[in-house]
Amino acid sequence: MTSRQHHRCQTFARHILEQQQDWHPEARGNFSWLLSGIVLACKIIGEEVRRLGLSEVRGAAGDENVHGEQQQGVDVFANEVLMECLGNRGNVGLLASEENEEPVVVLECPDEGEYIVVFDPLDGSSNLDVNVSVGTIFSIYRRTAQNGLSTEQEVLQPGRDQIAAGYVLYSSSTMLVYSTGRGVHGFTLDPTIGTFVLTHPDMRMPERGWTYSVNESYADGFPPYCRRFLHWLKSGEDNTAYRSRYIGSLVADFHRTLLLGGIFMYPPTSTFPEGKLRLAYEGNPIALLAEQAGGLATDGRGRILDIEPTALHQRVPLFVGSQLEMQKLHAFIEQPLKV
Repeated sequence: MTSRQHHRCQTFARHILEQQQDWHPEARGNFSWLLSGIVLACKIIGEEVRRLGLSEVRGAAGDENVHGEQQQGVDVFANEVLMECLGNRGNVGLLASEENEEPVVVLECPDEGEYIVVFDPLDGSSNLDVNVSVGTIFSIYRRTAQNGLSTEQEVLQPGRDQIAAGYVLYSSSTMLVYSTGRGVHGFTLDPTIGTFVLTHPDMRMPERGWTYSVNESYADGFPPYCRRFLHWLKSGEDNTAYRSRYIGSLVADFHRTLLLGGIFMYPPTSTFPEGKLRLAYEGNPIALLAEQAGGLATDGRGRILDIEPTALHQRVPLFVGSQLEMQKLHAFIEQPLKV
């Protein structure tokens, strides 16, 4: 069997088992059981997204989430599905969702649950009415052994402490991309057998790309260094004529950057001087995947994964992409790139 044929036959479950045997032969299967809960939830969410035009959960739910954003019916559905599928695993102690104000203590095994799962149940859901790609983002931490910590304090761990992170992209195909700190691997859902199959082993971000991704309608409010960098990207200087590609769904925009290189930016603005994306639910998992694939992710000052969080829904600027573009960005910032 060729390497390509082997990958095509390797399901997500088999991949996790082989990784476990190679790196953690002493493991009892708790972590793989947790990941299977994420996979199950995302299959259910993906099916609901696929038939959204016919579904009862389409459109606005009529409520706002903790960030003051209008919730879509499918946001509520996705959040409930993840809570249900992960809450009955038996090894999850805390769940933190972008849609909830506070972490949820899992009542199944509140004391034995050794993992914390942090997730954005449906990133980009406001785009669903026009059939734009959306996704689920997740990261996993170990619970700390410190006594006396509140549930929020337990969740407030820096991104470098993640033991796994990933996303599921719901588009023309459904893809699961994840890392446990040993590279990045992509799986595509085969609808004929209902299983994620390895299609993108050892994903690597090119050292440079030819596209940039940013919402330029906010450019007047960007910091001066960011406007100068944008001018350089579009100017063709140094034989660099970059193309603008912006979808408006973080998972989709990052997925393209992961595959093709370039840079994705969500800078601070005059309206959101601390940035708009959430550190725990978006910045940290995306940064882990970028670094594991050979790219870089910063807030314009330093490494995203080194930020010490102070609040559960803390916002952060995000610059993520290939080595060349990230180095050039920091040259415009006139601050060394700290990695």
